[in-house]
Amino acid sequence: MNVKNADILDYGMKNKTPCEYIVWYVIPCIRKGLAESMKKYGLCQKEIAEKLNISSAAVSQYFSNKRGKIRRIDEDVKREIEKSAKAIMKGADVSKEICRICTIIKEKINLKEKIC
Repeated sequence: MNVKNADILDYGMKNKTPCEYIVWYVIPCIRKGLAESMKKYGLCQKEIAEKLNISSAAVSQYFSNKRGKIRRIDEDVKREIEKSAKAIMKGADVSKEICRICTIIKEKINLKEKIC
């Protein structure tokens, strides 16, 4: 595994299947990044929740660092999250945008060959 590219791996990859890892750690980090980006553009918590198809409580947990905790996200991934946030605010499909970012992350941390 290429640990240089993302601290996302610090969260116990050894004890999880790649699919579990993505569901429990990667997707929440992506959603947190999307929520933070949307907040920068002036959306309120309720609007962010509606755009991301999640609860307002989940958005609150992202903002209070109870969900989606990681130390560092690769700068390329941050740019892609920002790009997706803008696209989602304009009506793009949330699932497709999250999958797009997830694919980028999987490639960066060499999960593409290990996915279930």
